[in-house]
Amino acid sequence: MTHPALALQKAVFAALVADTGVGATIGDRIFDAPPRNAAFPYVTLGDARVGDWSTGTEDGAEHRLVLHVWSRERGKAECWAILEALRAALHDAALDLDGHALVSLRFEAADVGQDRDGITWHGVARFRAVTEPG
Repeated sequence: MTHPALALQKAVFAALVADTGVGATIGDRIFDAPPRNAAFPYVTLGDARVGDWSTGTEDGAEHRLVLHVWSRERGKAECWAILEALRAALHDAALDLDGHALVSLRFEAADVGQDRDGITWHGVARFRAVTEPG
């Protein structure tokens, strides 16, 4: 059986690539590990954390997902637009997971700041999901 974190990552990736709102902001530039010459803007799948969310009778996992937005536009506007597209695509989405069932997927928070290089804006979106074996 696929690990629930990997099943969730695959489903999130597929949902983002298929979403027209996300596509309008970044095209298909969504990466687990971006190529060195990736065109801006783009999104990377960031840190993922999984914890036990089992009950007395059911197995379950709680996931914390982080998505990163990278932009070279002047100012924060492009980052915020992409973050909103990510939120709209994933918040309360009904995703199909390989070998698992998605109980919930919720947006939690977003941040935007300038990267240390002084020219790149970096947005961060945080999501929480709960899965069960399916």
